This record gives sequence, structure tokens and C-alpha cells, in this order.
Amino acid sequence: MERLRVGDFVQVIAGREKGKRGKVTKLLSAHGRVVVEGLNMVTRHERPSQSNNEGGRIQKEAPLAVSNVMLIDADSDKPTRIRLAVDEDGNSERVAVSGAALKQG
Repeated sequence: MERLRVGDFVQVIAGREKGKRGKVTKLLSAHGRVVVEGLNMVTRHERPSQSNNEGGRIQKEAPLAVSNVMLIDADSDKPTRIRLAVDEDGNSERVAVSGAALKQG
């Protein structure tokens, strides 16, 4: 089970975007990276094509390393570490290290 999911709110803890917050839009688990909405914007030069008739310079989000983001606890509104806990039914769920259960999404 992954510690981050699409739709989670995270805070960047290292790099040029340090301190900024955003929503996870894409997980690249094979590469250990995550795309956060509106953060780590880069400029790409694209040629005209059938999907993009004009081409030119476009702004897009580049992936960040998973180790550089932390999940935000909805109750305390602070970044938190998480762990996996097994409930009575045998299902695993994400729990903040402080013991508070995390809300989904």
C-alpha cells in the first residue's frame, strides 16, 4: 500500500517549492515521484502537431520526489508522517504517527 494517493493534500518539505501546498494529481510509483497541482512548473518548447496546432512554449507540472513531500493532516493542518495500521477486520489503513486516523482523499 502506498503512503500517498491521488487527491491527497501535501506540503513540499525540500527544494525550491519548499513550504508550498497542493493536491496530488498523479503518482509515478515506478520512479518514486509525484505530480502536485500547480507546483514545480517548467516551460516546455513544443513543435506544432495535430493535437497542438500552434506549438510554442507551454507551462506544465514536473514530478517531485516522493521523499520531498509530506501528507497534511486535516485535523491539525500540519504535515505529518504516516504509518499503516491494521483494523479489526484485517484491512490496512493509513494513520498519522500521532495515532489520529486520516481522512480519505
